[in-house]
Formats: sequence, structure tokens, C-alpha cells
Amino acid sequence: MSWDDLGFLLSKNKYSENSIISEVYTKNHGKVSGIIFGGTSKKIKNYLQIGNQIYINYTSKSDNKLGYFKIEIQKALSPFYFDNNKKLSCITSAINLIKLLTPEFQKNKDIYFSIENFFLLLKSNNWIKNYIFWELNLFKILGYDLEFNNLVDKKIIGNQLKYVSKSNIDRKIIPNFLIERNNDQENLENLLNGLKLVGDYLEKTILKPNNLNYPLSRQYFISSLK
Repeated sequence: MSWDDLGFLLSKNKYSENSIISEVYTKNHGKVSGIIFGGTSKKIKNYLQIGNQIYINYTSKSDNKLGYFKIEIQKALSPFYFDNNKKLSCITSAINLIKLLTPEFQKNKDIYFSIENFFLLLKSNNWIKNYIFWELNLFKILGYDLEFNNLVDKKIIGNQLKYVSKSNIDRKIIPNFLIERNNDQENLENLLNGLKLVGDYLEKTILKPNNLNYPLSRQYFISSLK
């Protein structure tokens, strides 16, 4: 089996002195693992940065055996943020979610394009807020649609409109932007509350039922914002 495709680098791990095993999310084949011979060489490893877009030639003797990648750099995306710890942590968090939540060899172009959109949102002024919506959209693509509108009641608290969860156990106040989805700037406290709420949903609805651990990369990202 042999094919060519575009993909985003999800992970890389040393396999031998000269080779690495990498995971790539491709446009037409979904998430794929393969060996890159010479992946530890200076020529190649400099552009094997998590999140970079690469052109791939994949070869495998059978569906049951690990294949081999020949790669070329398409777009160096992550290096633009090497001096920005917050955005670099966000890249790690986003890419790790793709790696964690997607099965091998299951094509989903919506996920591929969501990675493209992720790197576009990093350039926006409201990138943290947009990232929260990006996570929610990713969960929706995967079949987990969180509709906050159906989970809250409107309340006037201190002469301000607030959205309060309908839960009888934990009456949380939901940040307005998660309901209204406006383009206004948000303060950091609201953004952190939004990240926590989405993280709670991720853990309870997606991770625990599938026996998956909460990703440390997301925790590190949130910590980098404080």
C-alpha cells in the first residue's frame, strides 16, 4: 500500500538511533502512524515540530504492519510561536487533543480543516476565546455537541444578566460569552472559567467513558495563562 497526502505532525518518538515513529493527521486518511528513517538527522528534525504541516509519502507492506513515511515540509507553523509560551502551550494542547481523541485510519476532513483553522485563530486578537470555541467545535465533530443554551436559566444578579446552570447539584454561573457567542473582548477570569467548564465537560462526557486520562498538556496551557 502506498499513497501521498498532506498532514499535520501530531507526535514523534525516537525509534532507533536514526529513526523516529511519528503520528500525522492527514487530509484523506485520518490519523496515521509511521516510521521516518533519518528522522533524527539535523536536516529533517529541524522541521519535525509538532503542528507543522508536511507532505507525506506513505508505504506499508500490509494493513497490519507499521508503515514508513517519506516527508517534506509544507508549512512551518509552530516555530512562529517558539518565543510565545502561551500560544506554544496552546498548540501542544490542541494537537494533543487531536491525537488523543481520534482513531487511526478514520478519514475525517472536518478534523483536518479544524487544524488549519486552529492556526488561523492563533493570529486573532481574541485567540483564547476563539480557542475555547475551537475545542467545542472539535467535540461536536467527534459527536459530542455541548449546547450551553439548553443547560442554563437566565437570572438577573446584581443588575446584570447572568446564565446559571439548571443543575440541582451545582448551580454554576456560565460566562455570558459561551451563550451569546459575541466577538467582544473577555477578561481573563471569564476565559479561565470557560476553559474550566469545557474541560469538565471533556473529562466527564468524553474521557472517562472512554477510559482516557485528562491531558496534562491542557493543564499546562491553562496554567500558562494565569
